[in-house]
Amino acid sequence: MTQTTAFDWLSFLLGWSAEWADSLPADEVRGEDDESARRERWLGFEPASEERIVAAERRLGCRFPPSFRAFLTVSDGWRHAGGFVWRLAGTSEVHWHEDEAGLADTFEECLDEDASPEEVAAARVWRRGLRIDVESDAMYVLMDPEDVDAEGEWAVYSWAGWRAAPPERYAGFGAFMRDMHREFHALRANPADGGPEFVNDTTRRLDAQVDAARQEALCGRWEPALAALEEAAGYGRPRAAGLRDQILRLLGRTYMVYYDGLVADRRYAPELLPLLVAEHAAHSYRDDSTLRFHLRGADEELMSSAYAMLARVRAGAYRYAPGGPFGQAVERAREQARWGDTDGAWGTLRDALPLWEPLGPDHLAPLGWLADPLLGPLFTEERGRELLATPRAGQEGERPAVTAACDPEGLAWLAEPDPGNNRRCYRFVLVEDVAPGDLPLLLADPDDEEGAVREPDTAGADGAEDGGPEGTALTVPMDMYEARQRFRAGRTRFSSFADRALVAVGRAGDRWSFAFDDEPGRFDGERFVSPAVAASADGRAVVVWSGLRTSFGEPYFHLSVARAGAELYAFTYEGGEIRRSGRIPAALDPDRFFGAVEDAAAEGPLLEAIAAEFGVRLPRHALLRGRLHRFTTCSWTRPPRDGETYAVVWMRYRPGS
Repeated sequence: MTQTTAFDWLSFLLGWSAEWADSLPADEVRGEDDESARRERWLGFEPASEERIVAAERRLGCRFPPSFRAFLTVSDGWRHAGGFVWRLAGTSEVHWHEDEAGLADTFEECLDEDASPEEVAAARVWRRGLRIDVESDAMYVLMDPEDVDAEGEWAVYSWAGWRAAPPERYAGFGAFMRDMHREFHALRANPADGGPEFVNDTTRRLDAQVDAARQEALCGRWEPALAALEEAAGYGRPRAAGLRDQILRLLGRTYMVYYDGLVADRRYAPELLPLLVAEHAAHSYRDDSTLRFHLRGADEELMSSAYAMLARVRAGAYRYAPGGPFGQAVERAREQARWGDTDGAWGTLRDALPLWEPLGPDHLAPLGWLADPLLGPLFTEERGRELLATPRAGQEGERPAVTAACDPEGLAWLAEPDPGNNRRCYRFVLVEDVAPGDLPLLLADPDDEEGAVREPDTAGADGAEDGGPEGTALTVPMDMYEARQRFRAGRTRFSSFADRALVAVGRAGDRWSFAFDDEPGRFDGERFVSPAVAASADGRAVVVWSGLRTSFGEPYFHLSVARAGAELYAFTYEGGEIRRSGRIPAALDPDRFFGAVEDAAAEGPLLEAIAAEFGVRLPRHALLRGRLHRFTTCSWTRPPRDGETYAVVWMRYRPGS
């Protein structure tokens, strides 16, 4: 049988009482009871005898849980439990609540069929709980005789209406009292002007723990560091929350992560201000009134910088640019990410982490890259843990295992259902021996001013490479949503004949570039003109258009390959029939893929064959989550012939609409 060491209530309560007494301002006016407690340095009362405890248990018809019983043998009640419970009951005052506050109906009405056992217990404790608060700031504290653990401890619930939160549950009375001690410390950690300095054995122990935790974190041992910082932050120790929040952000947590005043410190603002501003931009919906709250403590100069940073973040123009060797690696990673090589970009950042240098003693890891429009999408929770586990700032430690790549090989991933099951149709062009930035020279329609995706006014504000190469139609890097919004907003004329694609561009392998359209219109075999011929001026070009899982009309699939401005071969599968031209390699013969299986089942093997034939791949992570340069192509349909009719719609936008 496992035995646990009994909690030392006497030492705990004596220490708490001394800390409380020493924290009181000398000129504070106190009642007689508090003044007596200050002089005696004791917040408790006389111990309760065994006979007194047993008598109270008989009166109530229950046996008290072990921790409450042990507490009573040291002090029969308590004063100032935390900041809002002024007195806890002893043996003579503890009593069954029996819904004396009239709250049971309110809480029970909120329960539904999906309510968790914890929610049910919190609602029913009002009828069955043992009340132990005597005086408080409208705070109720109840022990639940039906929420009992293996040690016989009753759960404790505390609740106050002004907190606007559900009842808080503690595993037992001991856990409740330890949390009230933490609350007392957190409220005293920053004494008012003129108050005594709040220093004691607890604060000294925790401050040393914070220093040790920072060292552990820099060595890559982030898990014990986080636990130590969480404890210290709960006691309100300076620095603890700011250091803890940096770890939490790299674990993917953004809610209630404010870095505890470090943003207002000019040493750390270059790294932390973009994070806070970017999170605000993502959730503010253009209401910027809360930005000042999140930057409380900032002066007007810093607030001005914050609003300027906000404009850059919203425009996609912020650029993370630390100095030194690590900064050089960041530049290389940005160049890789802007053309879709997110795995390579992450590897560049990861390998350079030992070269990173903190901006000051409260800086744990590089963080500003998370707000960069190109580097931020590299983040995954697995990569955040890998970064935290990597020794930094010249510290020694074991390097962690490399996280799995986000991008699979080849093209077959396109046949897998995406999370929203939206990728039913897509089309792309692969071009050999042409840089991604040069694709618009081959595929863009120079006369299509209406179809161009406009760059924001602040494009390139952080560096020329953020825009497209000079003389091309490439935009700044955008994600799918941003690009679609600008594409639609920039058009005032719509033709039923023209079919210009909005494509993302990047590298598709060692010698290949891609232009990818994830939202094509309907395929029309009678009017379709493959852009492979136009794209193949300097080498081979491959065009794929897949709608084997389309929910509109018959499934279809098209492949065409050209070289030096001439088509080599092509096939189109549409309506259950195959049209072909040229000499198709055996590995790509459509008869191998269609007919024997359902149309949708042919997609994956066919994409695998195309990837193997040309040695190409498409970067899933960059296409789905990243930001890539984009442009609008020439039309994928031929011009109308004599006698063919079509519609053109013009739309006029009013300013501000």
